[in-house]
Amino acid sequence: MNEIFGAIEAAVQTVENNPILNISIFGAFVAVTLFIVIRASRNNKTAADYYAAGRSFTGPQNGFAISGDYLSAASFLGICGAIAINGYDGFLYSIGFLVAWLVALLLVAELMRNTGKFTMADVLSFRLKQTPVRMAAALTTLAVCFFYLLAQMAGAGGLVSLLLGIDDQVGQSIVVAVVGVLMIVYVLIGGMKGTTWVQIVKAFLLIGGALGMTVWVLAIYGFNFNSLLEAAVAASPAGEDVLGPGLQYGANPWDFISLALALVFGTAGLPHVLMRFYTVPTAKEARRSVVWAIWLIGLFYLLTLVLGYGAGALVTPDVIRAAPGGVNSAAPLLALELGGPILLGFISAVAFATILAVVAGLTITAAASFAHDIYANVVKKGKVAPDGEVKVARRTVVVIGVLSILGGIGVQGQNVAFLVALAFAVAASANLPTILYSLFWRRFTTRGAVWSMYGGLAAAIILIFLSPVFWGTETSVFKNVGTAIWPLNNPGIVSIPLGFFLGWLGTVTSTKKEDPRLAAEMDVRSLTGFGAEKATHH
Repeated sequence: MNEIFGAIEAAVQTVENNPILNISIFGAFVAVTLFIVIRASRNNKTAADYYAAGRSFTGPQNGFAISGDYLSAASFLGICGAIAINGYDGFLYSIGFLVAWLVALLLVAELMRNTGKFTMADVLSFRLKQTPVRMAAALTTLAVCFFYLLAQMAGAGGLVSLLLGIDDQVGQSIVVAVVGVLMIVYVLIGGMKGTTWVQIVKAFLLIGGALGMTVWVLAIYGFNFNSLLEAAVAASPAGEDVLGPGLQYGANPWDFISLALALVFGTAGLPHVLMRFYTVPTAKEARRSVVWAIWLIGLFYLLTLVLGYGAGALVTPDVIRAAPGGVNSAAPLLALELGGPILLGFISAVAFATILAVVAGLTITAAASFAHDIYANVVKKGKVAPDGEVKVARRTVVVIGVLSILGGIGVQGQNVAFLVALAFAVAASANLPTILYSLFWRRFTTRGAVWSMYGGLAAAIILIFLSPVFWGTETSVFKNVGTAIWPLNNPGIVSIPLGFFLGWLGTVTSTKKEDPRLAAEMDVRSLTGFGAEKATHH
């Protein structure tokens, strides 16, 4: 154990001895991305420009942006750490995040693009009563974005803490605040167009950096993956169990089933991913963008297998657990082991850009939902000045930024992949049932939509609050305080079926049916694209 902690101390000391180098790399990334945001902000005149980038991106461009939006701190920091510590069970996150895209591609992407305008609520309220459905959809959107933002903030705190050698709560809180302020600046200035370009650049850097590290790790073991696995087994306290299922979820397989349901069904209900489909001019480009995203995301998740086991073999699980940032430090520590402080600085800056790009996408989605759905369509009943909606959206960005900073401070030390899984559970419980019913069930009613969204949202949040996520364990939000009433970490196994059931129950018990002409119009528009929103010309 003395040798392990000596290695940690040496790693942190190496980082602390290079503060100018580390801060310079971070500063360069922030400066470049800010320049991109400012350049892209020149045409942010209308709501279509601010929310949907004027629908001006091609399928491949949007595919890179989607992968940049989707490959969050959970994908890079959380999954690498989960594989390094728990092996096979950690890789289940990669499998779930990837398979989920098939649901989005086959059932949602094209139909959402044809039917909607700016937000998920545009689709859900198309043939139902505007006020109750938009309000429910906006609240579920804000809830999902908030949980997702918590994960990114936790990743930011752990990452920069490792890079700068900060291991106290106050220092990590300051880091989270800096990330929140940068996020606010990005979205206020750049809107969706600036955010999209940052996501494209970040996707290139993240996939390129991960590919380079993967080749480096494999080269150390003679490009023999079996040799890498043998080294990971030798370094792990769990031995050969790191190669098989059950190390993390063996004690409670129901927790694994719940997690799997949340991961597979969550993507198609994530509002910030759905909003990306509105940035392309046609349904064909929406399909192309998802195909590009699947290839890019699939490649990256294959790389996480090598990076995770590589971190387990070269850094060792005990060093990762004890380092600043905990399990989320696996990938940066692997970079330090491979290329020293320079590679650590580069990879950490890429991960930092990853966090900034994702939180910017989440923030603009949440702001659009509040300004477009609640303010413009519920409060003002559609009677709002052309620039009034964007002004409210920008003010909302500031509020969301402050709330995410406070929440991020509270979840420091949690695995970010695990936190994102909670966001997926909320999305799959509150959003996906209503989306699928709205697109494919003509009898679906306003009552069914409202019951499904509120019921799924309430069930997911209540079960999360009553679970070990909050109470009773060393890794809980309230560490070693109280006892968890709900035994599973993820609520998906209950809240997702409940969301679908409440949507069906609300519909079959509705005495007032919806206008069948609107249902027919939605079918035609979703399947043909007739009447869909066009690109903005400048």
